[in-house]
Amino acid sequence: MRGRLVVPLCWLVLVPFAGWAGLRLAGWEPKFVWSQLVSFTPYAAAASLLPLLVALLIRNGPLVVAALLVTGAFAVAVLPRAVPGGNAEAGGPVLRVLAVNLLHSSVLPEDLVDVVRRERPDVLHLLEFTFLMRERVEELGLSRLMPYEVAVPGSDSEGAAIYSRYPLRPAGTQIAAPPFAESPRHLPAVLTAPGGREVDLVAVHACAPSEGWRTACWASSIRALPPAGGRLRVLAGDFNSTLDHAVLRELIATGYRDAADVTGKGLSMTWPYYQQPRLFPKVAIDHVLLDKRIAVRDFQTLRMPRTDHRATLTELVLP
Repeated sequence: MRGRLVVPLCWLVLVPFAGWAGLRLAGWEPKFVWSQLVSFTPYAAAASLLPLLVALLIRNGPLVVAALLVTGAFAVAVLPRAVPGGNAEAGGPVLRVLAVNLLHSSVLPEDLVDVVRRERPDVLHLLEFTFLMRERVEELGLSRLMPYEVAVPGSDSEGAAIYSRYPLRPAGTQIAAPPFAESPRHLPAVLTAPGGREVDLVAVHACAPSEGWRTACWASSIRALPPAGGRLRVLAGDFNSTLDHAVLRELIATGYRDAADVTGKGLSMTWPYYQQPRLFPKVAIDHVLLDKRIAVRDFQTLRMPRTDHRATLTELVLP
């Protein structure tokens, strides 16, 4: 009797995986629950191997075929980001870009300045940047290390700043997700790189796909970001989206590349790390998107004390 139940139970387990893989490949994103759940697609892909293994052990042909199709669908979605590829050929100036979500500026200012001294970024994107944080990092000498800045401090999660070793100027006002005036905002600036070439920068802070008005704000805040084209552009920060979100893939398809994906590190998880159980599954919501004409020499994530995000450090080569 138990043996007879194995096959129907396997089919029962396989159906949710098939639905997950189908929704992911179709790109349909019903809001709130699925927009959060789809972030964990890499874990679902790994778990989908279990019904395949059982099907192989019991040697049930139809079940093996179905499980292979489901696992294959997940592999199509997930595996490419773990394989380096698609890098541009570029031989211009090198830019090291560090982006940090400060968790309401909970990161100690001295820790932030120490990281800048140690890693020597050319560009620093700071999210959730408060007035007090600005005052403290200035006292600690950040402006001597990175003398150019475009900063709009705020309270809690609203503020942002871009610091640079190279000349920097504002590029209009902050970019908000229409019509959500209370949403986090993206901060644009224009960098003049060595040799005189200008590069558009955006410190990204998208809404989270959570409850209330933020559910609608989430996709809008990604779509508010400028598409690729024209002047070289680098978007770096907290996108609150993974490569399994269709809205982020649509933005990338305008002519960007994801730095982690290009270097085969697209499964480097960045959130949540602070005050969470060690085994709580992590997702990759912090990204560096760059114009496809820009090459990526290196991408890594860095632990920052007192914030739930990993910082991203990317070494880019301009054309």
